[in-house]
Amino acid sequence: MALDGLGKSLRNVLDRVNGSSAIDENLIKDICKELQRALLQADVNVQLVLRLTNTVRDRALNEKPDAGKSSKQHVTRIIYEELVNLLKNGDPVALKPQTILLVGLYGQGKTTTAGKLANFFIKKGFSVGLIGADVYRPAAYDQLKQLGDKVGAEVYGEPGQKDAVKIVKDGLEKLADKKIKIIDSSGRHALEDDLIKEISDIAEVAKPQERILVLDSQVGQQAGPQADAFNKAVGVTGVILTKMDGTAKGGGALSAVATTDARIVFLGVGEHIRDLESFDADRFISRLLGMGDLAGLVEIAKEEMDESDDIEELARKMTSGKFTLNDMYMQMKAVKKMGALRKIVNMLPGMSKMEDKIDFDASQAKLDKYKVIMDSMTNQEKEEPSLIKGKRIERIALGAGVESSEVRELLRQYNNSRKMMSSVSKDRKMRKRMQKQFGNMDPDAIKELQNAEGEK
Repeated sequence: MALDGLGKSLRNVLDRVNGSSAIDENLIKDICKELQRALLQADVNVQLVLRLTNTVRDRALNEKPDAGKSSKQHVTRIIYEELVNLLKNGDPVALKPQTILLVGLYGQGKTTTAGKLANFFIKKGFSVGLIGADVYRPAAYDQLKQLGDKVGAEVYGEPGQKDAVKIVKDGLEKLADKKIKIIDSSGRHALEDDLIKEISDIAEVAKPQERILVLDSQVGQQAGPQADAFNKAVGVTGVILTKMDGTAKGGGALSAVATTDARIVFLGVGEHIRDLESFDADRFISRLLGMGDLAGLVEIAKEEMDESDDIEELARKMTSGKFTLNDMYMQMKAVKKMGALRKIVNMLPGMSKMEDKIDFDASQAKLDKYKVIMDSMTNQEKEEPSLIKGKRIERIALGAGVESSEVRELLRQYNNSRKMMSSVSKDRKMRKRMQKQFGNMDPDAIKELQNAEGEK
């Protein structure tokens, strides 16, 4: 997840609140100092940090908790709300047919982001066309074509052509049937007059609904002035911050842009084509504080599952206590499709605290091996795991190319999971919560549950 260091520091602050015997003025002052330290280490502007912690202190000392809420819950809620207020600055990109113009300086990741953005909209069910209008960088069109082919987007370009406006005009005609058209424009080393003119001329022809600035988050607090300058020059409607997974300056970039008139719409959080996240301040802060993002988890599940992968049926089986190896197989298949295990764990409330105790690479490798072992079983064996003994174990191990001990390890893991599911099925409160979270697939209900988790 983006800003792992900041997340851990903020979760330590909340642990301090929840572990205290009483909420008093001295504790509030100490908590504000810890908040300041955490935010400053994440490169957030000093004035913003002081403003936020002063507001947290004043609210915590002067506001009364809502009816039925403890002082600890009240302080936690204030910290959450003020962090959200720091970053909240606009609506996400609309999921509707539109033309999107990507702008930015050299080396910010525009072309890669164009491919990620295409993948995002294709997953949402839109047809996408990419227009390669970078007429300065060698091999820009080739890179865009490779990305387009990878995600299933049609790519238009005119290698050798130096007139970016002509390429865009021709590309819009060629890709007229595409619901989403994304234009990858040229960059410069600085926001110079010729770049402003080129972007303006392209915008005149394309009439894009979104002019999105792509910014490398490694620039830290300088992201704010850059976003402001582009916004004033060419009317930027949104910002995508790239490389949010690998920089200590991400907090500075994020908070600096959020205070400008340009809204943050996406975060680039990795090198994989799927590593582009819609930015939602509430959900981002919820994950940062370890409260999870169940709505986001459901969205990923909806996008990645095939019709044959009936995740709702799996949820019902999990909560009814009827759990077979076939269900375990489907569970692992779903995890594999939904992306990196670390990302999924971060979306589960409270699981971020376990992050340091999990060897994600080893866990992912073990899941892959378990899947191969189950591929060596008959359907009857997967439906009735109690049949798997003696000679069957040897046959399955031989077919999967593993040791018999590894088959037994899988069976032990299955039995542990089955027992856990069985205990859930007997716990009415827990069963209802899981059914709401996964069975109904209702993001609003999930958001409500997620907020409830944060109040604990």
